[in-house]
This record gives sequence, structure tokens and C-alpha cells, in this order.
Amino acid sequence: MPPPPQRVFALPRQQSLLLPAVINPFIQDTHLTKAAIIKCVLLGIILVPIRAVLMSLVLMVTWPVAVLITLNHPLKGAVEPMTGWRRVMCRRVLAALGRTYYFCMGFRVVVKGKQVDSTVAPILAVAPHSTFFDGIVCLVAGLPSTVSRVENLATPIFGRFVRCLQPVLVSRKDPDSRKNTIQEIESRAKSKGRWPQVLIFPEGTCTNRSCLITFKQGAFVPGVPVQPVIMRYPNKLVIYFLLNRLRDLFCLFFLFLQFLPTQIPTEEEKKSPPLFASRVRQTMAQTLAVPVTDHTYEDCRLMISAGELTLPMEAGLVEFTKISRKLNLKWDNVKKDLEGFAAIAGSCKGGRITIEEFAKFLKLPVNPALEELFALFDRNGDGTIDFREYVIGVTILCRPANTEDVLRMAFQLFDIDKDEKITREEFSALLRSALGVSNVNMAKLFKEIDADHSGFITFTEFHNFAMVHPEYAKLFSTYLELQRYQAIQEATPGDLELTGSAEKQEESTSDKKDD
Repeated sequence: MPPPPQRVFALPRQQSLLLPAVINPFIQDTHLTKAAIIKCVLLGIILVPIRAVLMSLVLMVTWPVAVLITLNHPLKGAVEPMTGWRRVMCRRVLAALGRTYYFCMGFRVVVKGKQVDSTVAPILAVAPHSTFFDGIVCLVAGLPSTVSRVENLATPIFGRFVRCLQPVLVSRKDPDSRKNTIQEIESRAKSKGRWPQVLIFPEGTCTNRSCLITFKQGAFVPGVPVQPVIMRYPNKLVIYFLLNRLRDLFCLFFLFLQFLPTQIPTEEEKKSPPLFASRVRQTMAQTLAVPVTDHTYEDCRLMISAGELTLPMEAGLVEFTKISRKLNLKWDNVKKDLEGFAAIAGSCKGGRITIEEFAKFLKLPVNPALEELFALFDRNGDGTIDFREYVIGVTILCRPANTEDVLRMAFQLFDIDKDEKITREEFSALLRSALGVSNVNMAKLFKEIDADHSGFITFTEFHNFAMVHPEYAKLFSTYLELQRYQAIQEATPGDLELTGSAEKQEESTSDKKDD
């Protein structure tokens, strides 16, 4: 006699939607020993006044030079690249003064590799971007053009230095700013050397240097050769204070810049900027010996939103680029899901949902149908659901189950007398027998669905509630699958094999999504 059939659960998860190698690339935790803190304080008492005086002197010389270079040179409209003495002053004099300024702050730069000319590689892609001081790469590279907000031009003193770079300006007030920025980068990149190189930090935001996050496409849309530049700060906290060597008196931070070989796009990559960006990022990551993740600036926004919703900020990290691309989600959808998740997990430690909290939110007891739905959400099997798992679960499990046919079938099961409305007694009878829901929770759930407080539920109210709470549709379909499975157990052995095979195929389709 063959063994009794086993319930077919979800197939193993896709590798493409598993957790990234670095969970949070945006947080930097620095823990200093008491000895290090004392050393910083004692050395700061001596070094800070010296640095401040020297930086002020360099600034007093640099600012008039910047004024002279930009005198009567337009920044908007039909802007032409600087030529002649302006370009020489900018690349030689101003760059040298800038490096001196950074040296006075305590930076010592070591350059490896060779920077190519703008005719060979019109764009420099620099990563990882981790601090405001990364701007020193502009000085080492001979003051290439950058991408900057238009508001930076009005910054006292330093706004004049930004003007010397002739940046590609981005305006938050202009709805066409993104398109215009891409067009201007492309125009300069294809100027055949008329414009200096365009330097871009393709990550678009700062990270903790533990990985390379998704590169934005701006540097790769023109389809021209790109020279990658990697930055390393090898010291977490290195203080050199050797009184017998004046050079080391002022060296606090070491920065290693490495110019990598120029990356030339293939014909396919010229047509697909994300493909070119991915290859360049992979090349840089291999040199840095760090992993890559699909986090973006949008993950930072979700972190902030999570904090505002009293969740741990890390709860908002979902690798937005990957999730949005694979699941066809937009920012507003994910933000709305975060609010829904916060409604469940607001009181949970660490912003993770247990099955008890999941059941409490749905106003249901822990039962086999709920346990199976929870297991489908819990992708790593740790007994909790984080926000990333919640987004994936709602998108590929619940919303596809929330079809008109499923909702109509569920409504008809509740509507025992077929009068197109569900009374409180009909609602209670099915939930009590099927899911073991208590009278108190049934009353609360009925009240939520009965939007007009008429004492009965119409299909419109039923449908609207299901659209806002897609978890119930998947829970209902899971319940029906369990009922069907119990019926299958009573079938003949031959029927079991055929039905089990069909069920396995159906469930694998519901839980997996094509890459």
C-alpha cells in the first residue's frame, strides 16, 4: 500500500530574490577606544588651530583666483567650454591650490594608474562615494566638469569654486531637469575633447564602502568610453604625529586613487546603458574586492520613511532597484506597502512580524491555512517576516490571488441565501467553522468590511476591502487548497498521483516568478 500523500509546499526560492551580501550599506558604525579618543583630543588641541590658520591662508589666495577665472564667463544659456588662459589657470593653478587646501586638512593622496585624455574617455566614473571629502578626486583629475545642483552656485565662497568646474546643473524646480541633464552630459561627452572630462559618482548617494550599490545610468547613456576611478580610505582612523617629519605632521587621512583601464561599450551596451553600467560596476567591485548589491537612493528614502513610522530604519531596505524591476513596482507602491507593514510590525521588536502578530493583525487565530500563508511569506524560514519578505509576498502571492473570480467565489460562499449580501450571521458561520475565528474578532472584521454600517456586506464593500487587504484573498485560496487536499486524500491512489502532480505545478507557478 503506497504511503499517504504529503502536502506539496512552495518550491525553493529564487536566488535572484534572496538577501544581498550587504544588508545595510548606508550605516557607518565607528567605535573608538578610550585611548583613541584621548589621542584625538590631545592632538586636536595642537593640530586644529594650525590647520585652521593654514586653510584660511590658502582660501584667501584661492578665492581671488577663482573670481578671475570665472569673470564675465556665463554659466547658463549657450555655455562654451573654458579655453586659453582660463583653462590653464583652472587645471594648473586652481587645482594645485585645491590640493594644498586638502593637504592642510590632513589628506595625503596616493595615485595609481594613469588618467587618460578626454578624447579617449570623456567620462570618469568614481566609486565608492562615501563622504563630502571625495571631491578631492576632482582636484587630482585636473578639475573636470561635474554634475551639481544649481543651488550650489549661490553658496558663499565655495560657490565660486563650483563655477570653475562649469558643472552640468540640476534643478529640482525644473520638471525637465533630468532629461536636460542627460542631454548635456551626452553633448559634452561627444564633443571630441572640446569639453573637459565629466566626472560622475554613479552611485548617486553615499555608502559605507562595504559594497557597490546600483549605478545610475547618467554616465552610461552617451555610450562613450568610461574610465573607472576607485577610491580607498585604507585607514579607519590613522593619526601620524611624527615631530621630526614636517610632512607627516599634517597627514591624517590617506586616500588611494586608482585609475583603471578605460571601459569601451559594446554595441549591445550602447543600446542598453544598464548593461554597460553593470559591467563597469562589476569591474570596479572586483578590483576593490567588495560585493555588489541592488540598493539605490530610493532605499535611503525608504529608510527615512521607516523611521518616521517608528520602525527600525533598516526595515526599509529592500534593494529597490531589483524589487521594482522584477515585481514591476513603483516607489508609491512600495511606500504604501511600508505603511501597511508598519501597521502590523509597529510594536514588534526589530521590525519583524511573528505568526502571532500576523494573526492578530488579520483578526484570525493561528490555524493551518494561516500557518501555510505565513510560511510562504517567510522566505528565509526564520519564523519572522521582514519588510522585504512582506513586499515580495504581497506582490507575488496575495495580489495575483486577488482576482475578480476568486473574490466572487469567496463572496458566494459567505452569501448562503444568494441574496447578494452577507449578513452578520452568514459571515460568522463560515469564519467560525472554517478558520475558528472568535466572536469578538468576527465583529471587528465585519465592522471593517461593512463600510456604510448598514448591517450587511455588499459585493462592492467586500471587493474594496480585499483590494486594501490582499492577504485575505491568498488566505482564502490557501484554505480552499487545504480543503481540496483533504478531499484528495480520500481519492484512489491513481488519482492521488495525478492530482498531486497538478497541484505541485500550480503552486510552483504561484510562488515563483520568472527572472
